[in-house]
Amino acid sequence: MIEIVELNQKLDLFNQAVELFWEQWGNPKNYEFYHDCIRHSCQSDSDLPRFYIAVQNNSIIGTYALLRNDLISRQDLFPWLACLYIIPELRGNKLGSLMLEHAVQQATEKGFKNLYLCTDLDGFYEKYNWSYLSSGYIFNGDPTKIYVRQTNQ
Repeated sequence: MIEIVELNQKLDLFNQAVELFWEQWGNPKNYEFYHDCIRHSCQSDSDLPRFYIAVQNNSIIGTYALLRNDLISRQDLFPWLACLYIIPELRGNKLGSLMLEHAVQQATEKGFKNLYLCTDLDGFYEKYNWSYLSSGYIFNGDPTKIYVRQTNQ
């Protein structure tokens, strides 16, 4: 059985989660950035940021986060879906779809009308009712596509 939960509900998997988030999006110099951000999100009463994990047999098989900012030029938009990851051996089994719907549900419960993401993928998010909104720029100046999905708010 696969369970998608907020990391603060499974703190026994905290170190494994930090490692997985960092391995996918970090670099040799920023492990402490991920550890600090995720640790404080687990201790905060604030609605954002929040880190989620998909768990099967007490192992993390997927991740995503809801963030205030995904380091792009459109800081007027939030919250952001970020860090969506499925372990390679489970890709193609609709786990990504489940996690996307879970993220929309969480954003709805937090009172947000829209959820945003940035990506360089073509054709993936459109299959799950995300709409292209505009272009933006990540912190190093590279362009990125911004997508939006209305919540059930």
